[in-house]
Amino acid sequence: MLMTGLLLVACGSNVAPEDDHNLLTKFNSTWNIYEKLEHNDDGSVTYNALPWGGLVGSFMKKNLPVDLSEYESITFVFDQPTSAATQIMVSEKLKTWGKAGISSLTCEFDGQDVHSVDEIVLQASDTCTITVSNIYMTPNDATWESTPIWIGNCEFDNWQNGFVIDGDKFNAAEEGDKLEFIFSTDTTDPNRTYWLFKTIYSGTDETLEGNDSHLNEWGCASVGKQSTAYRIVLTAKDVVNLREKGLFVNGFYCKVTQCNLLRKTYGEVDEGQSAY
Repeated sequence: MLMTGLLLVACGSNVAPEDDHNLLTKFNSTWNIYEKLEHNDDGSVTYNALPWGGLVGSFMKKNLPVDLSEYESITFVFDQPTSAATQIMVSEKLKTWGKAGISSLTCEFDGQDVHSVDEIVLQASDTCTITVSNIYMTPNDATWESTPIWIGNCEFDNWQNGFVIDGDKFNAAEEGDKLEFIFSTDTTDPNRTYWLFKTIYSGTDETLEGNDSHLNEWGCASVGKQSTAYRIVLTAKDVVNLREKGLFVNGFYCKVTQCNLLRKTYGEVDEGQSAY
């Protein structure tokens, strides 16, 4: 759970102003008063994290949240592989979990409701030091063509239910395409603080490669309480195995109603000013 009620700690910076490809100067406070951060001479940020504190970046403009719907993701690049699991939170609306040992973490929010974002936070699951060498946004310069490959009503409950998507549904899939799960979270229990997806090649215990960096030690991906879509970028290995074996999906207290195959079609890149 987030450590609420803790004071924000500000820290100054002399590095260059941020742009689409360098947002490090936005991240200049923490959620936990006992955490520390330092803007280094090379432009990186060293964050001394405590469990479920947070390195906070404000995305307010003129004291109002900003619209990030023109962007498809935000990426944190780490100077060294992480020693603890990390998490990106976007205004508590969606989140992406990253396991220990990764060198970067991307939170995809194309198609999510990111029209009103006040802050983005990097969290760690344990005490550790993280040096972030870059934080950047990727413009949404493509149109994703959506094809439903499964429609139903599967309530995972406590791992009780799941569903299979046959291999022939992936015949049109290519490396770089996305699987998109449309879902809602079960919030009937006010004490429930996490919701999970597990995606494996059907008939095996092997999880998909495309979301491997987002999985915990049990091969599960965490999704946000308010999230309505979960996406996996397919690798070449995923495409081969999904065509041959199909997909099995289950999890923890999510209700899935549709799975789509998203294929990218590029358009012209907007050269206008940054939204933030």
